[in-house]
Amino acid sequence: MANQYQVVVYGASGYTGKLTAWKLAERGIPFIAAGRNAERLQAEMATIPELAGHDYKCVSVQHDVASLTKLFQGKKVVLNIVGPFMQLGKPVVQAALDTGCHYFDTTGETDWMLYLKQEYAEAFRRKELALCPANSYMWTEGAMAAELALATPGIDSLDILYCGDSQVSVASTMSFLRMCTKPMYYLKEGKLEQWPWATAYDVAVPGIHRVLKALPWGGAGEPVWYEGDKRVRNCSVLFTSGNQDLITNITGLLQQFEKDHRHLDAAAQEEVTNEIGKQVTQVEPPRETPEVHRSLISCQGRGNTQSISVILRGSCAYSQTGVFAAEAAKRVLNNELKAVGFGSSAVILGARQLLTAQMDEGYLSYEIKQQ
Repeated sequence: MANQYQVVVYGASGYTGKLTAWKLAERGIPFIAAGRNAERLQAEMATIPELAGHDYKCVSVQHDVASLTKLFQGKKVVLNIVGPFMQLGKPVVQAALDTGCHYFDTTGETDWMLYLKQEYAEAFRRKELALCPANSYMWTEGAMAAELALATPGIDSLDILYCGDSQVSVASTMSFLRMCTKPMYYLKEGKLEQWPWATAYDVAVPGIHRVLKALPWGGAGEPVWYEGDKRVRNCSVLFTSGNQDLITNITGLLQQFEKDHRHLDAAAQEEVTNEIGKQVTQVEPPRETPEVHRSLISCQGRGNTQSISVILRGSCAYSQTGVFAAEAAKRVLNNELKAVGFGSSAVILGARQLLTAQMDEGYLSYEIKQQ
């Protein structure tokens, strides 16, 4: 394998994988597009106009530690986009560790994040490697807003809300359904507490007059990031959408899961959520439209006498995820990581640096108001 290919995009043929390839091409970064089917990889890469004339290579690889270790040997960073991650991620992260590669993925699954934190954090830290799951719209942008809020002395409690009107990929549907049926956590007095099952909550979204229903959506990554962080005592995250039919339908599916499937063992539950996901989303959507697919993240920070509001307004959440992945590769190659070991990309890559990257692409703006 030629030495110029220091970046592996594993799962490049999927929806988010193609967006990542696009953003790598914009930055002039050569990469290996990896997956199980070389013909499919080549066909999907050919659909990306931004790759015309760009240096990349399609490589087929079996999904096991030995095969992935051989592929990753001599590389610097793995961008893993193959989910659901708790079902498929273990061989990838083990191969990355074994070969000395920095690891970033696009998960939204809290149980996967907790697994990596428990099983791999120390090993990656010892090797001075980044171990960064959820390097994606969820759950990086809430962490970015949180880091901006925490820059105010005395802030120790974070109330975070995502509001998005986004289309959903096939893999993401299976991933978020499984994570919404697993234990979901918020941080209270420094300890993780579990949200009730299949329960929606009323929320007030900045800029929207209606009260909307929201879900914990897997509990989110931010409580995982901030567990053990001395700066943060409390952190909770909810997700809503202007498409309230989506929230109503997902709440109904989760309530039905509690009624019909909660008694099943873990493997059987995974099969159920995979099947439901395939029924909910059957084909990959087209690229997002900024005028339609918009997002907002609100982080309300509080201390004893201080408070702060951080609002991120953006569009095209999946394209933003592609930017996060490409920025991770760029900063690894340029030796610009701010931290190693287990952590959010807001810490490993820098919240303000990521904010600037998204703003430069026209995907994001922000406001900070002291209360």
